[in-house]
Amino acid sequence: MNLIRIRDSAAFFITNPFVKVLSMSRISPNALTLIGLVINLGAAYFVAIGHFLLGGGLILVSGLFDLLDGALARTVGRATKFGALLDSTADRASEAAIFCGLLFWASARGLDAAIVLTSAVLIGSFLISYIRARAEGLGMKCKVGLFTRAERVIVLAVGLLLGQVHIALWILVVFIYVTVLQRLFYVQKQTGDESN
Repeated sequence: MNLIRIRDSAAFFITNPFVKVLSMSRISPNALTLIGLVINLGAAYFVAIGHFLLGGGLILVSGLFDLLDGALARTVGRATKFGALLDSTADRASEAAIFCGLLFWASARGLDAAIVLTSAVLIGSFLISYIRARAEGLGMKCKVGLFTRAERVIVLAVGLLLGQVHIALWILVVFIYVTVLQRLFYVQKQTGDESN
């Protein structure tokens, strides 16, 4: 069983009880997406002012909503192209908000190393998403990689909850750029282009 199947199985195990309840309600998958975004904006605020325990907890809660929106959409037959776009947009906005919150926190305290690391993580996170989107736009699949958004969220949240932000940032920097390279090489292999 590969890593993607393990992730999907774990996500199904977590979300299935919630989806059964939500499917009997009138809440839409897009509403869950927006609720998750709002929670992440709240998390970003608490991270920015140094309340890492609360910020990390909210990030984990919002991660649940991120799992639930797509699962609910598939269960009730309401998966749409706009819903997929809204979900991806909310994911990018959420990540940007959290890391901007960290940048604010680090800048206010003159923590140059944390500023550099956070900036590198933010750029790398967007590169991971961009490579997949660009590859899919060219008609290729590109879901490979060690650190998809789920792993990034978990590492950051745990780092905040444990008060080990610098360690979490170092882990993210290393594995995010490994994932960037994995995706680039994967696309190169699909295209058969080895000239560059």
